Amino acid sequence: MPTAYITHADCLRHEMGPGHPECPGRLSAINEQMRASGLSDDLRCLEAPLANPDDINRVHDAAYVEQIFACAPAAGYVQLDPDTAMNPHSLPAARRAAGAGILAVDEVMSGRADSAFCAVRPCGHHATPERSMGFCIFNNVGVAAAYALEKHGLERVAIIDFDVHHGNGTEEIFSAPAWQERVLMASFFQHPFYPYSGTHSSAPNMINVPMPAGSGGEAVRQAVQQRWLPALEAFKPQMILISAGFDAHRDDLLGGMALIEADYAWMTRELMGLAARHSQRRIVSMLEGGYNLSALASSAVAHVGALAAA
Repeated sequence: MPTAYITHADCLRHEMGPGHPECPGRLSAINEQMRASGLSDDLRCLEAPLANPDDINRVHDAAYVEQIFACAPAAGYVQLDPDTAMNPHSLPAARRAAGAGILAVDEVMSGRADSAFCAVRPCGHHATPERSMGFCIFNNVGVAAAYALEKHGLERVAIIDFDVHHGNGTEEIFSAPAWQERVLMASFFQHPFYPYSGTHSSAPNMINVPMPAGSGGEAVRQAVQQRWLPALEAFKPQMILISAGFDAHRDDLLGGMALIEADYAWMTRELMGLAARHSQRRIVSMLEGGYNLSALASSAVAHVGALAAA
């Protein structure tokens, strides 16, 4: 089955002001590189739907969701937190970003695709149940995971996060006791670094691997093999969801790690092997960070190319 590639033009219209690193050019660079590589010809290309409030409320407080809908501006910007703003197009973009994960889950559960990559923005893994944070409005991967569990009746899903920043919002959502037996989250991230979290979790379903600045492919591969994979094999996830941030690349100046494209392809292949053993090949990947446009685009192509090679 082909890999689904889910995106929407609304995600290009969200922007947070001149010079902001989470800019529309990120998504344009990925889309252009997918076409230039010829990879897009082999993908099942779909438009992301709008997530409805009920889907978003599975992982966010209803009052927070109502606040976001209510404060969407008709013109100019509304500042949600020091790093995150909304323009008139941000609400539909955020709903498309969350909706992409829902469609991706449906695609892989139906068998129309083995895997899916959601090329969307705004990103999501810093969004907590009650607030926006770190460029994120809704927790896209969280919405997708909760939908897979509650609408498709899965018992166990794994969330993998290889962004350079710890996915604090995702951890806050799924470390709650109600989720602990159903969700396993495995991540590595630069530490100490924004958002300065992930090192003190007592939740048994969180496999966090903090790494010092300068860590490269060898250290990351060792962490995956020694920390992630044994826990994931024991958990036997029925679906794997990925928070695919590419800002741990050595050329990304917003981070300080030293991965290259081959490392992202290697991680993807390892997760594909896990999915083949336990998840009927079901993988849903969602774009998170990555701010050097060239490194972001080439890393995303390496990741999606590995998914599509199955």
